[in-house]
Parts: sequence; structure tokens; C-alpha cells
Amino acid sequence: MDAVALLKEFCSAVERRDGQAFAGLFTEDGVYHDVFYGAFEGRAKIAEMIDDWFHRTARDFRWEMFRPVTDGKTLYAYYTFSYVSTLPEARGRRVGFDGVSIMTLRDGRIAEYREVANANLGLLDIGFAPERIAKIMARELAHIKARPEWERHRA
Repeated sequence: MDAVALLKEFCSAVERRDGQAFAGLFTEDGVYHDVFYGAFEGRAKIAEMIDDWFHRTARDFRWEMFRPVTDGKTLYAYYTFSYVSTLPEARGRRVGFDGVSIMTLRDGRIAEYREVANANLGLLDIGFAPERIAKIMARELAHIKARPEWERHRA
């Protein structure tokens, strides 16, 4: 599957709440690192993330990927993402954010997905209290600083 087709199916599977199709884009041992919910390892957990976690407090997802760049091993794409939040704070508003998807590829599938997301916009849009936003951002900061690329910066 070429990069454009992979990204199109990736977004489409989320929008139509098709966890099995989404998970099928990943290797058996694939990992999806979600900016809000953390890591989901293996196809069963990735499918659960889409079918249960994503749609638990949201509906009417829209996800689009733009300007993909790949060397065959890593795929980058800028994205926009929105949904109608069913959380009480959001009062049924469409909320969204943007970011960059970073996918490690193996044998034509996604071995690892992570993102650099401007999630603060969505959290503010929902209406979360500052303390709640700080807690979410602190978890993301810890995840980022634990990456091997940050070793030199931790000293």
C-alpha cells in the first residue's frame, strides 16, 4: 500500500469506527501512542482504542492527512483532526487540533505510531479546567522526555 492510500484508510477507519480495519494497518506487534490515552500495543488493543476509547466521549470524527513524506521506513504527515465531544464541558461542540503523525513502517504496515500534536487547542475548546489540561500535558511531557532522542537533553 502506498503512503497516500495508507493514510486515507487510516483516517477513514477512524471516521467510520472500524477498529478491525484500523488495526489491520499495523503489524501484529504494532504500537499506537495516543497523545491523550497513552500506548496501545498489538492489534486487539489498537482496535479497542478506536471502537471503545475514541468513541466513548466523542462522535462524528474527521481526520485528514496532508503532505506525506516517507523514505519507506518512516512516514510523516501533517494532519487536522476534529470530533463532536460528548463530554459535559464541551456542550456538544466540535473540537479539534492539528499535528504531525510519525509512523515507523515495516513490511508495508505501521509498526509504531506517535504524534506531535497541538492538543492544547482541543482541550481548551472542550472547556477543560486548567488543572486538568496541566495533568494531561505533564503526562505527554514525561512520555516525550523518556524517548531515546531526549537522552542528551535529560543530563
